[in-house]
Amino acid sequence: MKILIRLAKEAKQYKTHYVTGILAVMVTTAVSLAAPKILSSMTGMVSAGITEEGLRLIAVYVGILTALYLVKWLSRFVSTYMLHVAAWNLVNNTRVKLYDHIQLSSMSFFKDKQTGDLLSRVVNDTANFEMLYAHVIPEFITNTLTFAGVLVILLVMNWKLALITAVVIPLVAVACVYYAKKVRPNFKAAQRLVGDISAEIQDNISGVYEIQAFGQEAQEHTHVEERAKKHTVAILKALKTSGVFHPLIDFVSSMGTVLVVGAGGYLAYKHQVDVEDIVAFLLYLTLFFTPMQNLARLVEDMQTAYASGERTVQILDSPIEIHDAPDAVDIGKARGEITFDDVSFDYGDGKDVLHDVSFTCKAGEMIALVGATGAGKTTITKLIPRFYEPISGSVKLDGVDVRKITLKSLRGNIAPVLQDTFLFNGTVAENIAYARPTAKFDEIVAAATKAHIHDEILEMPDGYQTKVGERGMRLSGGQKQRLAIARAILRDAPVIILDEATASVDSDTERHIQQAINEINGKHTIVAVAHRLSTIRNADKILVLKDGRIAESGNHEELMAKGGIYRDLYVKSGGGE
Repeated sequence: MKILIRLAKEAKQYKTHYVTGILAVMVTTAVSLAAPKILSSMTGMVSAGITEEGLRLIAVYVGILTALYLVKWLSRFVSTYMLHVAAWNLVNNTRVKLYDHIQLSSMSFFKDKQTGDLLSRVVNDTANFEMLYAHVIPEFITNTLTFAGVLVILLVMNWKLALITAVVIPLVAVACVYYAKKVRPNFKAAQRLVGDISAEIQDNISGVYEIQAFGQEAQEHTHVEERAKKHTVAILKALKTSGVFHPLIDFVSSMGTVLVVGAGGYLAYKHQVDVEDIVAFLLYLTLFFTPMQNLARLVEDMQTAYASGERTVQILDSPIEIHDAPDAVDIGKARGEITFDDVSFDYGDGKDVLHDVSFTCKAGEMIALVGATGAGKTTITKLIPRFYEPISGSVKLDGVDVRKITLKSLRGNIAPVLQDTFLFNGTVAENIAYARPTAKFDEIVAAATKAHIHDEILEMPDGYQTKVGERGMRLSGGQKQRLAIARAILRDAPVIILDEATASVDSDTERHIQQAINEINGKHTIVAVAHRLSTIRNADKILVLKDGRIAESGNHEELMAKGGIYRDLYVKSGGGE
C-alpha cells in the first residue's frame, strides 16, 4: 500500500481522466449486474407459457437489454480510453521525472549504479505502471463491486444457496494471500535481473572494441547467458507457483458451482425455489466466481507492478545531495578567481582524499595540479563546479562560497575539458555548439580555429556537418580533445578546467593541443591537471600534491630550483633537467 500511495501522488494530476474511467467502470459493472435478472425473468415467462401480453413484455425486455448492452459498450470504451490516457501519461511523466532526478543527482549517486540498470528502471519498470493503473486497479474495483453486488443479489434471491456458494470464499482468500507471499520475491528478483541484463548488454556494447580486440566474445556471451538464465529461472519459479494457483482457483470456483447445482436441484425438488430463480442463480454464479478467478491474475500482475514501483520509488526518493541553498545567488559573469580554504574531502568511505588544502588562483591565471595517481588532483577539479562538496573548509569563486551560488550560475562560469572527452552522436558543429546552442556558425568556426582543429574539420567528409559517431568514435583522441577545447572556448566561461587534456595523445597532437591552450591562456582562469609536465611549464603556479596535501607550490623555475618532488616528476616524465 505504501508503494501504491507513493505512486498515487505521481498520478494525481491525471485524476480527472482516472475518475471518469472508474465511474465508467462502475456503470459497466451495474449493467453486468442488471442483465442476468432480466434474462431470468424472460426465462420464467417462457417456461410458464407465452401469452400475447407476455410476448409484448419480452419485446420490451429485448429493447431494455439492447439499450443496456449499448450503454455497456459505451462505458467500456470510455473506461478503457480514459484509464489508458491516465496510465500512459503517468508512465510518460514518471519516466521524465525519473530521468530528471537521475540527471540532477550528485556524482556520489552514480558510484554504485550501472547505466543499464538505470535505463531499465526508466524504460521497463515505468512501463509496468500502465498495467497497474489501466488494468489491475480498475479490474480490482470492477471485480470487487461485481463480487459484492452479486453476493447481495444472491442473498436476496435465496439466502440458503448464497451461503452454500460463500463456503469457497475463505479458501480463495487464503490461497491468494499465500500466493502473493510466495510469488512476490520471485517477481522482484526478476525485475532486478532485467536491470542486470540491461547493464551487462549496455557495458558490452560500449566496450565492443575491447571485447573483439582481446577475443573475449565467448566469455561475454557466457556472462550474458548466465544473467539471462537467472532471469528465466526467477520467472519460471514464479510461473510454477502460478501454474498451481490459477487451476486451484478454477477448481474451487467450479466446486462452488457444483454445490449450487446440487443444492438448487434439491431445493427445486422440495419446491422451495423456482426454475427461473435457479437459472438466474446460475447466471449470477458466473459473475460471482469470475472476480475470484480474475483475482488470481490480478495478484500476479500486481506483484510485477509492485516490484517495478519499488525500484522506481527507490530512485525518486533518493536524496539529491547537491542542490541550491535557499539563499543561493546568481553571480552573473564571474571574474574567475578560485580559492580553496582549508578544504578536506573524502568519497564517503572514510578515507581522506584531500587534507586542509588551501590556495588561491587569481582571475586570468593558470594553475597546474601535478602529483602521483590518487593524490587528489581530479578531486579538486570536481569540487570547483560543486559536483561534490568538501567535508570541511570552503571553495570560493570570486570570494563567494560555491554553496551560496546557484548551480546554474556556478557551472555557467566553468567549462571543462576532460581526459575522456564525451561527444554526442551528432555533427561536429553540434558538438562544439553544445556549450552554447544559440551560437552562430561563424562563432563555432572561430572557436574551432582557436582550438587548432578547424583545418582538420574541413578535411572531414562533410566538414562541420560530419557525424562524429557514438561517443565520437569516428574521430581520433586528439581531435576529440580539441573539439572539447573548442566547445570550452565557445562557452566563453571565465574558468576552464583541463583534466589530463594531453594524457593520451601523440607528440604532434600534443603540440596542437598546447597551441590551443596557449590561445586561451591569460584570457581565462585555467585549472589544469597535468600528466605531461612539459605542457604546464608556462603555468603561473604549480601545485604538487602528495597524499591529499599540497607538498610544493611555485612556478616551474622555482620548483625546479628546489630540487624536490616536482623536479623528480619532471625528469621522470621526460621533461629533461
